[in-house]
Formats: sequence, C-alpha cells, structure tokens
Amino acid sequence: MLSEPRSGRLAAWGNALLAGLVSPDDAVLAIVGEDAVHRVEGLPGEAAPVGLTLALGRLRTLGASGLRIALPAPGHPLGLSGPPEFNARALDAEEAVICEGAALGLVPEVYEAGPAGDVHIEVVWHCLAVREAPPADVPSLGEAERELAEALRDATAVLARLDVAGSGPVAEAAVDAYRARAERGREVLAPGYPPRAVRVLELAQRVGLLISVASENGPGGAVSASEIAARAEALRPVERTARRAQVAAYNSVVEERGVR
Repeated sequence: MLSEPRSGRLAAWGNALLAGLVSPDDAVLAIVGEDAVHRVEGLPGEAAPVGLTLALGRLRTLGASGLRIALPAPGHPLGLSGPPEFNARALDAEEAVICEGAALGLVPEVYEAGPAGDVHIEVVWHCLAVREAPPADVPSLGEAERELAEALRDATAVLARLDVAGSGPVAEAAVDAYRARAERGREVLAPGYPPRAVRVLELAQRVGLLISVASENGPGGAVSASEIAARAEALRPVERTARRAQVAAYNSVVEERGVR
C-alpha cells in the first residue's frame, strides 16, 4: 500500500498522454519508474511484444479514450468487469489496467533478470480482451474520502486498544519510507488529475502505512490469540477501503471527463 501499483502509474501517465498533457517520452519514463523496461504482449496487430511508446500510441488508434485501474483481491473483484479469463489473470497479479473505448485490458507480469548483485526488474503487460461494463465496487472520490477517514479513525482506536506497537525499527522504517515518498512531490498522479484525487491517494497511502506498521511490527501487546485475531479483523476492512480509495483516485480523471 505504501508504493503506488504499476497499474496506477500506467493509468495516470497514460491518461495524461491521451489528454495531450505530457509527451510520450515523459509518460513512458514515469510509468517505467525504477524498473528496467516495460513491454506489451498480445497487442492487436503486433505479433511480438512492443515497447510502451508504440503500445500507448496503438491503444489510442484502437479507440482507447481513458485508462482505469483494478486492484482485485480474493473475494473482492475491485475495478473488474470480466470476462472471467481476464479477471483471473488480474486477480493473480492483484492489479490491472482497463482501456475505456477499446475493450482491452493490461495485466502486468514482473520478472527479475540479471546476475546476482545486478538484478533488475522487467515487466511484461499482457493485453487481453475485456467486457465493456461498469467496474465492480468503485466508489466516487467523495465516498472514498469519507470511507478512508472513518476507517482510519476506527482502526486506530481498535489497534490502540489492542496495544499494537507503534515504535521500533520496523515501524520507524515504515514511517521514514512514507515521509521520503511524500517529500518527492505530488507526481504519483500525473498532470490533469483533480486536487481531491491527490488528497484521497495520500490518505490511502497513510492508511497503508498504518496497515504496514500494524502487520509487520510483530504482535505488539496483543498477547492472546483472540487479540491477534481481533487486530487482523480490524485491519481487513481498512485494507479493503484503502484499495477502493486508490482505485477511485486513479480513475477519477476518467470519471471527471465522463468517459464510460
């Protein structure tokens, strides 16, 4: 939850490119991030994998007018609309991008390449047919913002009651990672996104920080099995709410333009 999903970067900067707000080179640079290379496989009209620049241009000619994301989890097909084959692949990857207007979707597959000590990340986006239907369980920005505020308050109260540890090396590292990300600016969402989307995404990341600290910082003061189970139960809906908010933030520019 602390770092944006690859699907989020692809959708955000792809939307900025489709709107003419950034150049292809800048969009691809932002999408690839710290990875070595991204390619798209299965693109209509292409027999072999192609680079992102060509792929984004081809998607535009195929009718793509906007890019949405999906962040599904078992029992929660968040942002998906089918068919089952695409949903299954997206669920396995825990993320996907859906191209509005082109009936296509992209699911990332991540590889580690290179010798020990010099390993780099390569990503292949598998292009598949999708069903043109409303995405599952995606809230509006306003709904997401309200839900996150409530989830953060409720989870904090529950975790405090269970005396979950909030200090120590793991917690401090998580806080430092969040602060470092915040200090790098607001470019997780590309040009063209409304300010409210930035606020919602930042709050989702803050909630993700709470989840990471509570999950990774050991059992804290929850010394009994029932207390540990209660903490897990408290975090489950919070994590779901944070994922819903991320999807709402990344998809907001498409919703705002009225693309369906």
